Amino acid sequence: MASIRSQVASSSTSPCSYHVFLSFRGEDTRKTFTDHLYTALDYAGFRTFRDDDGIERGENIKSELQKAIQESRISIVVLSKNYASSSWCLDELLMLLRRRSTSRHVVLPVFYDVDPSLVRNQSGCFEEAFTRHEGKVEVESGDRRKEWMSKVEEWRAALREVANLAGMNLQNRADGHESRFIQKIIKVVGDKLSRTILDITPYAIGIDSRARKIQFWLEDGSDDVGVAAICGMGGIGKTTLAKFLYNLNFSRFEGSSFLANVRETSKQQDGLLRLQRQLLSEILNGRKEKIYNVDEGIVKIKEALSFKRVLVVLDDVDKLDQLDAVLGMRDWLFPGSKIIITTRRERLLRAHEVCNVHMIEKLKYDESFELFSLHAFGRSHPIDEYVDYSKWVVRHCGGLPLAIKVLGSSLSGKSLELWKSQLEKLKVIPDSEILDKLKISYDSLQDDHDKSLFLHLACFFGGSDKDCTITILDHCDFHTAIGIQNLMDRSLVTVDEFNKVVMHHLLQEMGREIVRQESPKEPGERSRLCNHEDSFNVLRQKTGTRKIEGLILDMSLLKEDTSAQRMFGVNRKRSLDEFLENSLLSNVGNLLKRYRFGIFSRSFAGIAPADSNQIALETDAFSKMHNLKFLQLGHVQISGSYQNFPKELRWLVWHGFPFESIPSYFTLETLVALEMPHSRLKNFLEGTMFLELLKILNLSHSHNLAKTPDFIVLPNLERLVLEDCTRLVEIHESVGLLERLVLLNLKDCSNLRKLPRSIGMLKSLGTLDISGCLNLQNSPSEMGNMDSVAVLRAEDVAVTTQSPSKIQNVKAWYLFIWLSPLKLKKNIETSWAASLPRSLVKLSLERCNLSDNAFPTDLSSLSSLQKLDLSYNPITSLPDCVKGLTRLELLQVSGCDRLRSLVVPQKLSGCLVMFCRSLENVTFPSPAFAKKSLVEKHRSLNKATFVSPAFTSDYDLIRFDRAEPFFFVIFGSDNVVEVSGTFKLEPIGNVDKEIINNLGLFHVGSMGNLKVMLAIPSSSVQKLSIQGCHEEHVFYTYLPGSRVPGWFNLTSKGSSLSFTAPHHNGRIQGLSLCTVYNGDYTFNGFGIYLNIVFSNATKRLIWSHSPLSTGIPEGDEEMIWLSYWKFENQVEAGDEMNISVFTVEGFQVKEVGVHLVYNTENAEKIIEEVSGEIERYGVVVPGRQSSDQENTQVFALGSRCFDFDVIKTLQCGRLINLA
Repeated sequence: MASIRSQVASSSTSPCSYHVFLSFRGEDTRKTFTDHLYTALDYAGFRTFRDDDGIERGENIKSELQKAIQESRISIVVLSKNYASSSWCLDELLMLLRRRSTSRHVVLPVFYDVDPSLVRNQSGCFEEAFTRHEGKVEVESGDRRKEWMSKVEEWRAALREVANLAGMNLQNRADGHESRFIQKIIKVVGDKLSRTILDITPYAIGIDSRARKIQFWLEDGSDDVGVAAICGMGGIGKTTLAKFLYNLNFSRFEGSSFLANVRETSKQQDGLLRLQRQLLSEILNGRKEKIYNVDEGIVKIKEALSFKRVLVVLDDVDKLDQLDAVLGMRDWLFPGSKIIITTRRERLLRAHEVCNVHMIEKLKYDESFELFSLHAFGRSHPIDEYVDYSKWVVRHCGGLPLAIKVLGSSLSGKSLELWKSQLEKLKVIPDSEILDKLKISYDSLQDDHDKSLFLHLACFFGGSDKDCTITILDHCDFHTAIGIQNLMDRSLVTVDEFNKVVMHHLLQEMGREIVRQESPKEPGERSRLCNHEDSFNVLRQKTGTRKIEGLILDMSLLKEDTSAQRMFGVNRKRSLDEFLENSLLSNVGNLLKRYRFGIFSRSFAGIAPADSNQIALETDAFSKMHNLKFLQLGHVQISGSYQNFPKELRWLVWHGFPFESIPSYFTLETLVALEMPHSRLKNFLEGTMFLELLKILNLSHSHNLAKTPDFIVLPNLERLVLEDCTRLVEIHESVGLLERLVLLNLKDCSNLRKLPRSIGMLKSLGTLDISGCLNLQNSPSEMGNMDSVAVLRAEDVAVTTQSPSKIQNVKAWYLFIWLSPLKLKKNIETSWAASLPRSLVKLSLERCNLSDNAFPTDLSSLSSLQKLDLSYNPITSLPDCVKGLTRLELLQVSGCDRLRSLVVPQKLSGCLVMFCRSLENVTFPSPAFAKKSLVEKHRSLNKATFVSPAFTSDYDLIRFDRAEPFFFVIFGSDNVVEVSGTFKLEPIGNVDKEIINNLGLFHVGSMGNLKVMLAIPSSSVQKLSIQGCHEEHVFYTYLPGSRVPGWFNLTSKGSSLSFTAPHHNGRIQGLSLCTVYNGDYTFNGFGIYLNIVFSNATKRLIWSHSPLSTGIPEGDEEMIWLSYWKFENQVEAGDEMNISVFTVEGFQVKEVGVHLVYNTENAEKIIEEVSGEIERYGVVVPGRQSSDQENTQVFALGSRCFDFDVIKTLQCGRLINLA
């Protein structure tokens, strides 16, 4: 795989025969200034190349000079009065600047008795020189004339570029004194050559993909001042990435500085002054500046940064004053300067309007496994007997590079028995080195409020709903919303796409360890108890104190934590984890792995009924816990008088509550949230108890519950969850009095016969779930007045057996979705839409057996609808009425087996199509919409991808008129062969004759017997005849073959190729690329296996393309990916071109070849050249493809950008649940 890292390695380790290359005009300075400079360089120990023999005999650069330029680290260009008179000097300058643009070669202009403005503007003596050059045009004709004019323009551009570099002027630097001037040059050369490469870890796994977007930004060539931020939690690799990018790029700038450990340095006495002095010294090439206070430093930094193009890295910035003191304002910086900041605090950057924020993702599992193996074993895979233990450590580290490195190094060289002992210790006590690094963010929190909030989240609320968390903690004297934001600001927690408060596993461990250290030996003296064994011992021994604010105990988990896990639980858990880790729908896997004990949790340790053999704890064990606010119990038997039960509880979770009703003496008045899933409750309360503060009530899976409470005693209830209460027959009419109720979940209440008439009074209800309520017999017409409902879920709800006339008379919007496949009437009226509430935002009609004629002609009344799910209905095409949904953003039509064609509505943001077996064609309203919408085709849900900005505000990866991105996910629809405007797949013999002629496809008939394995959009791998693949601006095919055909005149072993576009009589109109690769195919969940990146360094253009179909090599065989791109006028003779082919792990590129196509090429000539190759390869000959090229600076050809970072942002599967 071609990598950015290889560029670093090549530029830092390539052999250099010379320190300095001298470029000069011989007749001006050979025997004077240049001779003295050469002697001084030699005395200083710098190996210097110069031409002493008057090499201007000839207009072509000799190979030995080209080699000398390549093998020099610095070039000094002595610009004198007659420099531009020599075409030889000007050609040499072009070579030097090209070398600079593709490596870390330094070009230092020296202005000898000429003002830089003369060079920049080509005035004075330089103007005279160019007048003579241009005079030569008059004696030339035709193509030679054009070629010469092009060369003159290149020379002019080169002089402008070199004049804008940071150089040295004889008059300004030494008042005309050459000897002093030469000494200053020697010092500058010394400073540049002595600049050291920053040390980074030798095992920087995954750094290439994480650096790619920022590297594009650093190379964008913009004159705007750019600031980028690398953000993430401690130990995620921010500093390593910043060092990597600095090493690769510092020599591209006229000055650079890497300020490490800004946070720690600034804490020390005069710390900010030290940082300012370091910055000035490095920018000024070692010159020491005296600074006596921060304000003076700001002024001097402003002066230094305003005159040269610089790269500055501020590592570990933690406070706004640190940023202000060192940088001040962005307006100080010279055009083209770049600043990189690493921080754990994303919000800190808003004060400086930093728009390029790069959040570092944790390592993927395979990257983590390789990194751990390298540190633990010195190789990429563990020793066999250590494999299972290595997998445990990798999962434990959760993709955090710091933890992987620390644990891998600490286990290296140890016996298997010591491994087992250390891993057992890790289950109880986190590694101190990892803990100290992570604890920096916790220690930086500004007050005890945020620290206490973090510890609560780490111990009790991990994975809980954010809104519920705020509701509970706000009643515990917390300012929860701003507190969570402060924690997010320091990368301690995040709020995921499901509105859950989540934190990294090791951060959670860190929080719990902080609590454990409050009293390592006496758990009862801690503020929080979240270890089941500690909680059990405290309750059994009755050693609890008023210090305890929260406690968790699940007897099922307690058993798992001890001998049961060691005896039979480990292997089963490992298998589950591995399944989840490799799950194609990893977002579902993440949800299953995320353990939540409360707040509507559906999964917990066990659903075991109360066992008479369980150890019974006593209520007086809580008698001293006067400050207990959070109590979470699972399958716990507690005996004794509940008058001793804690009286200040705010949140009580009791899985498997053992009583048939809550006793009247049970103190609940202070509760904000009560959760008793899987309880034995028959009635909610024994007697009457007014619970004014209760806002959350969850009695789900209580299969004995026969009736609900009188809700008049719960006046402020906001969320009511009665899911799977299978004996529940009706809901108390008083539910209509709950003015604040926003969620009512009655899912799978299979015996529920009716809904109360008062339900229409719920003016705040936003979500109603009655899915699976199969026995609902009648419903109040008042439901049609519920205009606040935004989310409605009612799958598999049966329609009543009443007559069609009654159905017509009932003004009930719910009838539409109560259509069960088993009880659907043959002639259902389509007037139901008129009664649907206009406030609906999400509507799921999944499995309602709706055919084409069951839809009305107009749905425009649903003016607020944003998400619609029509999955598993027997429709043959998308109903026309969907077009009237003007605000519809997301559409799902999965499992529609009769769907043959799909016309995508124009204003969608996303569309999900899965397992539509008959679907053949997907059409967008127009090709322009297909392009402007950034249409995406994908093989699975968890790799839905955006074509994203190339990490720059200056230009996007692709610019379209439409601002909102669009993604189209298609999977399991084997017959789809065309998505209009973006993709078409057809047998090579069926390709239109005009295309065959334009592309030069010869001997198509001979390909009939060839078959290749193809991974194609919407389906799995299939063995097909040779296919022609059409994508925007690209036509390509896959063929068996092991080498680049001979008619490709530019070739390179490996995965990258660099070349200068040669001069030719014709104009370059396109490029044909041949890539030879092999590898083992493994479905990666992303559907991306190959990616090609073209860059025109001269014009600063980038093209990126990942093919939607991929040829899969069989066994040890190799395959050819042959493709053609049309570039219009974006590539010209003399342009520096770079091509890199990237692959996923398991694939390897063996060779690449390029053939430039000119508008003067003759088809007959091509046929003659390649006729010998065709019989062996059946190759595609480059030709034309008519397609309008977008006028952008950076292009995403086709529809996908090979960008795993962007892919990661959508792994949540935004369309899993449209309802």
